[in-house]
Amino acid sequence: MATPSNPPTPPEGAGPGLPHEPGTPEEEAVRERLRAVIDPELGDTIVDLGMVRGISVSGGDVVVAVALTIAACPLRNQIEQDVVGHVESLDWVRSVTVTVAAMDAEERAAVMARARWKAREDAPETAVPPNARVLAIASGKGGVGKSSVTVNLAVALAARGLTVGILDADIWGFSVPRLLGMEGDVEARQGKMVPLERPVGAGLLRVLSMGFLADEEQAIMWRGLVLNRAVQQFLQDAHWGDLDYLLIDLPPGTGDIQMGLARLLPRTELLVVTTPPVAAQKVAARAADMARRGYLRVAGVIENMSDFTCEHGTTYALFGSGGGERLARSLGVPLVGSIPLHPEVAAAGDAGAPVLLSGNDSETAPVFEEMARVLAEEVAPRLETESCTARLLQRVEDAVERGEAQAG
Repeated sequence: MATPSNPPTPPEGAGPGLPHEPGTPEEEAVRERLRAVIDPELGDTIVDLGMVRGISVSGGDVVVAVALTIAACPLRNQIEQDVVGHVESLDWVRSVTVTVAAMDAEERAAVMARARWKAREDAPETAVPPNARVLAIASGKGGVGKSSVTVNLAVALAARGLTVGILDADIWGFSVPRLLGMEGDVEARQGKMVPLERPVGAGLLRVLSMGFLADEEQAIMWRGLVLNRAVQQFLQDAHWGDLDYLLIDLPPGTGDIQMGLARLLPRTELLVVTTPPVAAQKVAARAADMARRGYLRVAGVIENMSDFTCEHGTTYALFGSGGGERLARSLGVPLVGSIPLHPEVAAAGDAGAPVLLSGNDSETAPVFEEMARVLAEEVAPRLETESCTARLLQRVEDAVERGEAQAG
């Protein structure tokens, strides 16, 4: 797999990726950080898409000139925030200013050509609707509570009246069915799997997991291509229907499933789960590096098992403190939230009743509600069906069809 610093070379005429005049070491350092800024719709870096028109550095002050496909692009704020976050992660940077302009016709044509090339080469068709925001919950290692975070976050998003899919891609270590208290057989309709559903207030969960297809105590002894094929079937051979979000619970590490997902669904964005210790941050950073090498956007960091508050009100940092913030700062992404270490989270999971659905006066439910708000309103808001790139692609296709009709 190519790395962001050595992207694949498109065929002639398939996009910008044009050589630039080398700048100062500081400018090149900024450009390298900008390779981590991904256009979520096009699944490529803004550097390789030719969206970075210029970089200037004066002392610790940086100005980045960015060109978007259209001036009113709804992803403008997200791209600006990502640029600022990644550049500010350089320790010598004092301030970052982003100037935004619209591409001219030639630049837009080059970007659309590259988008079509990448779509043809890298993105097989899936059953996930194009306007669904796809968030993969990842960790560098096991034991950080990734599945629990996935389930509780999905419930919190559904409680906002949204339709949320959960794909349990941890084929070996599936736990989502138990955490949600769901069981049953996956039915087939027209040769495709139908996710099991669970209403959450005005919202809805749609869930697919190997746990619905295999016994909970049965070992899944699969490797490589077989694992990827299972995930591919969950994405392609399933009736997901309309979704606002699809949350994918990844297995820990940076193995076959993670690499396969980057190919199958290149618009996937990563939420990296870590715990406070420095060792956990170092391992979690590998998951972020894997995402960037596959041109996936790292949307944010979630810290789990942070401070513990005893019944007398005293707070203890049992595993250290500030780990999530440090990781987020080093990656140049936001800290979506910190989840305190609380026994009710594990107890709710064992009971199959996530904290928002337990019916008790939960202390951690507001934490998940706030994280869902941050995701839905700031970090990864729902994509409009008629987003800037979708509109532009449609216009290109309409123009091609008119040209072919006239030629015929």
